[in-house]
Amino acid sequence: MSAAPLSSALALGGGGAVSYSRDPPPAAQHPLLPSDHAAALIEQCRSTHNLLQLHAAVLRAGLHHHPIVNFKLQRAYSGLGLLDRSLSLLRLTPSPNIYFWTAAIHAHALQGLHGDALLLFSDMLSSSVEPNAFTFSSALKACPLRSGRALHGHSLKLSLHSDPYVATALLDMYARGGDVVSARSLFDAMPERRLVSSTAMMTCYSKMGDLDQARKLFDEMGERDSICWNTMIDGYTQHGQPNQALLLFRKMLRSSVKPNEVTVISVLSAIAQQGSAGVGRWVHSFIDNNPIEFNAKVGTALIDMYWKCGSLEDARAVFDSITDKDVVVWNSMIGGYAMHGYSREALELFSRLRAEGLRPTDITFIGVLNACSHSGLVEEGRELFRSMEKDYGIEPKIEHYGCIVDLLGRAGFVEEAFELVQGMKIPADPVIWGSLLAACRLHNNMALGEKIANFLVSKDLANSGAYILLSNIYAAVGNWEAVGRVRTLMKENGVEKEPGCTSIEVANKVHEFVVGDLSHPRSEEIYMMLEELNALLRAHGYAPQTELVLHDLEEAAKERVLGVHSEKLAIAFGLISTQPGTTIKIAKNLRVCVDCHTATKLISRITKRKIIVRDRNRFHHFVDGSCSCGDYW
Repeated sequence: MSAAPLSSALALGGGGAVSYSRDPPPAAQHPLLPSDHAAALIEQCRSTHNLLQLHAAVLRAGLHHHPIVNFKLQRAYSGLGLLDRSLSLLRLTPSPNIYFWTAAIHAHALQGLHGDALLLFSDMLSSSVEPNAFTFSSALKACPLRSGRALHGHSLKLSLHSDPYVATALLDMYARGGDVVSARSLFDAMPERRLVSSTAMMTCYSKMGDLDQARKLFDEMGERDSICWNTMIDGYTQHGQPNQALLLFRKMLRSSVKPNEVTVISVLSAIAQQGSAGVGRWVHSFIDNNPIEFNAKVGTALIDMYWKCGSLEDARAVFDSITDKDVVVWNSMIGGYAMHGYSREALELFSRLRAEGLRPTDITFIGVLNACSHSGLVEEGRELFRSMEKDYGIEPKIEHYGCIVDLLGRAGFVEEAFELVQGMKIPADPVIWGSLLAACRLHNNMALGEKIANFLVSKDLANSGAYILLSNIYAAVGNWEAVGRVRTLMKENGVEKEPGCTSIEVANKVHEFVVGDLSHPRSEEIYMMLEELNALLRAHGYAPQTELVLHDLEEAAKERVLGVHSEKLAIAFGLISTQPGTTIKIAKNLRVCVDCHTATKLISRITKRKIIVRDRNRFHHFVDGSCSCGDYW
């Protein structure tokens, strides 16, 4: 073997030299390798090792400048993800034609290297090579809106804008950029609407939240592939319409199109929003019994679904069954433990993650800081917050600040939390200010609460939560005049308090309750159960915490208000609608009130039921008179 071909091979760079085995490959046994035979072998090649050997044979046969062979090599390297070698071949090709340039642009756009793809397009124009329709369609996949408009203009100059591939790529570019008007204008101008064009337009509507228009396009389609179904299902899921997503999934199951990995991930996300573990188990079984790969992405979606539906045990079982766990899988399970109040388990998993050699991400630290916040682990939280930047180079985001401020505030370090907020590198959001105000109320720091509230009002940053918390701070100390001023201010600024609502699913049907609700068909039975529970609660030492009713009412009236909170109505309905011993799961849109928390602990002991409550911030597991939060929430 001469040294020259090998040095030529080495010149390609990136990924190592072309290697030769002791026994030469079949192609190398020919003294002269015909170009058509070489091209055919390269096209059939599916491994890097074999492709390198074929490339060596091409070099020995002197075919490395043959246009077809060279083009096939470039595409083969791109197909195997070896873009550095593919690009080197392009650079070494004398006067590469449009096909070489288009293949390189397409490969980089496909790999998400959008900037590189556009630089190649620019280099091509500088080389006086005129793009064709396929070049435009490839380059447009890499374009943000501004660059895409420039390419649109260029396609008009070359009269390629009406080509079906270019028109569809332009539509997709405008859709991705959120320019609905331009996308719709192109769509309406199409003489024939192809499936991919309709899907792009539907994606645009879905992304912008116009689900009615998206669904109209979906229903008008004569044929639908899995991408159409997935786009519409995901649109409903992303915009908080899980029931519609699940109804469409059931319709898909009756069609000829089979669900795939993307489908089940969207569906599991919808179930997580809805909170129906039973439906989630059915989808889990569907995955197991159909040709859908159980990989880390599907496993993560299952973990998320189970813990968000209140079934931490099922989530852990899925976690343990995933053989090749990436950091996203670990993050999901850590987040689940944190939200359910199992903070030590979350921190233990964090230690195991690092022991496995995985590097924590910003999401990992949100999970462990949340775990510390939910259990009052102040020292651990401080150390983790310090470590994320010092040891891992992760700059705190608003979510990390939110966790540490909440942790310090709940634990009584209100002034420290306030100082931390004042020193933040980024502006605090309403959640952080709300955490501070809640801490002021919890620890009776009215002076700081007033200071924060006045600052928020003066800067027009106060939301309904800030007003309510300030009103509650005044009400807690009986300053009803100040309460009146805050409520007047709320009316003047058009701020309305979000009403509390609690839901419970029984027999695959979701029932919702608000405070004092009388609209349910079984209201009479529900209130009879409440009376029975109240008697049993008082017998076990329960006394209504009337100081929590922040209205200027008589004591008896306050007790009546507490007795018909939406949480208690949902639990009473669960007790009359399910078999003894069945776990009751309810979800509330706001934070569980202290009185309901105390009552639910006793109800779990009296009825010998496990009660799982999901509120705005976390899960509470009530078992035999105690709660997983350890009364720290």
